[in-house]
Amino acid sequence: MSWDLSDPFVIDIQVGAEDIDGLGHANNAVYVSWLERCAWRHSQSLGLDLAEYRRLDRAMAVVRHEIDYLASAYEGEALQIGTWIVESDQRLKMDRRFQLVRPADAVTLLRARTTFVCIELSSGRPKRMPAEFIEGYGKALRQT
Repeated sequence: MSWDLSDPFVIDIQVGAEDIDGLGHANNAVYVSWLERCAWRHSQSLGLDLAEYRRLDRAMAVVRHEIDYLASAYEGEALQIGTWIVESDQRLKMDRRFQLVRPADAVTLLRARTTFVCIELSSGRPKRMPAEFIEGYGKALRQT
């Protein structure tokens, strides 16, 4: 696979009938749900699951998506989405990049960048990342 950056965290996606809109391809909103699924699974693989978020009273919440839709996905297609943590201030903000590809023809369907901010779950307000976030997400931070 020709990934934009090396060593992505990758999940498989199967385009289902429920993903298809009136134009016969995967709806743009579905792509956003795939980004969220990939980011969440990556967080879980780093030991930062929902139980840990609740224990720490912290979460990483989306504040911005930048998405380039490059090609359509169709029902029954097998896709892969990769993510990288590309930036973190180790305090409040973290950025991920994503790439969605169709392995059958190696076409990139989407590129995206998402900015997250650390929030306190109990208040919903921005709050500094706890040490567990700095360590967990930090080990996946891509060094440029």
